Amino acid sequence: MLVSTSILGGHVNTSEAPSLAPGRRRRAHSDEFKADCVAAAVQPGVSTAAVALSRGINANLLRRWIRESQACLPPSPAAPPVSTRVACSEHTSAPAFVPLAMPAVPSQSGDIRIELQRNATTITLSWPIAAAGDCASWLRDLLR
Repeated sequence: MLVSTSILGGHVNTSEAPSLAPGRRRRAHSDEFKADCVAAAVQPGVSTAAVALSRGINANLLRRWIRESQACLPPSPAAPPVSTRVACSEHTSAPAFVPLAMPAVPSQSGDIRIELQRNATTITLSWPIAAAGDCASWLRDLLR
């Protein structure tokens, strides 16, 4: 530890140089701690933020641990308990993109109904669903 002494205006200033580099240090959490936090947070009706606050960690960090634990799940319906999933590798590759066939859009019939009210005046508009894009443009221009 370094000690520096200087005399300024008749006063002695003694300060100690810090032994550690300035800045924040990351905390390391054990797999057991992570598993316990995740298990508590995924219970029905439990707030993730409340669990994080009670454990002294950031809620975003807990949400990341939950996401990582769910990414490690096997696709089978007999998934292991949450507490055993956190320990999987952080380098687990993301599942590949799987394209899905979308059903054809059924014919749209009917109208878009918009009701505008200002003071005592009410205007009701009916717009065909087939021209929904035109309706959106008109409404956007109206509300500017």
